[in-house]
Amino acid sequence: MAVEGGMKCVKFLVFIFNFIFWVCGVALVAIGIYAQLALDKALAVSSASAAGSPVAILVLGIVIFFISFFGCCGAWKESYCMVTTFAVLLSIIFLVEVAAAIAGYVFKDKARSVLEEGLWDAMHKYGEDQPVTEAVDEIQRDFQCCGANNYTDWSRIERFRANDTVPRSCCRSNATSCNVHPTPETVYEKGCLQKIEAWMKKNILIVAAVALGIAFFEILGIIFACCLMKGIRSGYEVM
Repeated sequence: MAVEGGMKCVKFLVFIFNFIFWVCGVALVAIGIYAQLALDKALAVSSASAAGSPVAILVLGIVIFFISFFGCCGAWKESYCMVTTFAVLLSIIFLVEVAAAIAGYVFKDKARSVLEEGLWDAMHKYGEDQPVTEAVDEIQRDFQCCGANNYTDWSRIERFRANDTVPRSCCRSNATSCNVHPTPETVYEKGCLQKIEAWMKKNILIVAAVALGIAFFEILGIIFACCLMKGIRSGYEVM
């Protein structure tokens, strides 16, 4: 009876941890959507790989959501096959997350260069490509920035250098000629690269905290799933 009670406890813990995974999956989906909406225009002027980052978080959240649901059913029904499948899938997800974290750390400097390259490319297309023009304007207004590194970057674009102007989205006010002969008093002085980086560093702590929490519960989930698998296979005779 004590052994059976112990296995019921393990079963309950596996079910609870899977419910927590389900909540974590929902949290990742929310973070992915938030990042996509918040950086929508910035990602539009960047590379396809950078634009896929929020989507990757969103997909990971959905995968965890369904795996946790699968694990809950396996624990509730005491299905050896379902619990085993859950443990294997969860282990794979954990390894993928570790690999992604390592890759993110190794290529963190590359992300900055990709974003800067995307901003410069968008600046050269400004006024010629309507979607890109709108994206640049929205970035500069939302982040209160001008150019890639600072407002003088626009002087390297021929059409703006000729008239000594910058886009009106750089203006601090709605004055008619605020973008003519720009100065730090009339336009945003800091570049968008610096402002976007600051925003990402501020919010990456949230992502890191969620990722660490998920990783911790994944390890516990795998351990308890293995214990439940052992109990189911032995018919409650072996812990």
